[in-house]
Amino acid sequence: MASILNYALLALSSGGEGSGSPLDINPGVIIWTTITFIFLFLVLKKMAWKPILNSLNERENFIRDSLEKAEKARKEAEELYEKNKQNLARAEEEAQKIIDQGREYAENLKKQILEESKAEAKKLIQDASAEIERKNQEAFNNLKTQIAEIAVGAAEKIIREKLDEEANARLVEKYIEDITKG
Repeated sequence: MASILNYALLALSSGGEGSGSPLDINPGVIIWTTITFIFLFLVLKKMAWKPILNSLNERENFIRDSLEKAEKARKEAEELYEKNKQNLARAEEEAQKIIDQGREYAENLKKQILEESKAEAKKLIQDASAEIERKNQEAFNNLKTQIAEIAVGAAEKIIREKLDEEANARLVEKYIEDITKG
């Protein structure tokens, strides 16, 4: 500080006389430059420094908030991705269950249809066999009756000639018994 005052006194004492080269040291210019710089610094500090710092602080806060929001959005996106991944896995699992259930149902339906078809075919065969048996029995009974009638007719002719009615009836009964046994 003492050197500044010395320079200030020298500058004032020289009185600004003489013109020197631009590289000469002129204490008056130094003092006025220093005073102007300090005055300008104080004015800028008072009027411009706070708005500049406020602007910088606002910008810093804005950037910090933007980074926090970006980080939060990234975390939410990761959580959403994981949820979607889990939902997709769950959906694939459910789809596989549905496919398996469909296959199982189709297999059971196939088995049921086969069993029903076999049972129906067996019933049809049994019904047909019973019908055939009934028709055979009916045909046999008809044949037996016809044979009996023919035999009776033939025997009647023969017996008329040789036997009486009582012997004829015994002969027919014996013939019918022989036919039913055979």
